[in-house]
Amino acid sequence: MSGAGAGREPVVDVPERWEVVAVKEHFQARVIGVRTETVRMPEGVTADRDFVVHPGSVAVVALDDERRVLLLRQYRHPVRRLLWELPAGIRDVPGEPLVAGAARELAEEAAYRAETWHTLVDIYTSPGMSDERIRIFLARGLTEIPEEERDFVHRHEEIGMLTEWVPLADAARLALEGKIHNSPAVAGILAAYAASADGFTSLRSADAPEA
Repeated sequence: MSGAGAGREPVVDVPERWEVVAVKEHFQARVIGVRTETVRMPEGVTADRDFVVHPGSVAVVALDDERRVLLLRQYRHPVRRLLWELPAGIRDVPGEPLVAGAARELAEEAAYRAETWHTLVDIYTSPGMSDERIRIFLARGLTEIPEEERDFVHRHEEIGMLTEWVPLADAARLALEGKIHNSPAVAGILAAYAASADGFTSLRSADAPEA
């Protein structure tokens, strides 16, 4: 077993771009596209890489004063399951700051506002097949939006969506037991549980740049 020593690579994801020598667009839907890029690898040979092109997403771990996390249950047809998820949405407003998009999704999907926002964790959902990246925020100091101020329009899948407040420690246990499967929910819950050890003081600001 090797220890930490001189010359050891730091454990940090870094940008890298292999030369793209050809691009073929196969499909474009409302949100996603499918593309093949032919890339030149370091050895000089070329290889095709098929992947889903995605605009990216944001998600929110909304934590109340009792350290309960807000979860929403939503049907996901590709996996044929009702999944417990975080309030989340696509980055579909050009130029909108990520935290503003997260606040909008928290309002639209859960009818809550938050006073305090931090960047919790950044993830690629499935980097072998998609370029989708998600920034997950921690939102605290929650207040419910009054009925008369709820002027947003729900998407079809959001109508009648079940919500549940779950103690953060219980949510972390459920994720580790394989009872919560949604990737941003699992990542966000476990990250929030880990960050709670120092009272969330180590978290990045809500407007921290994406590396």
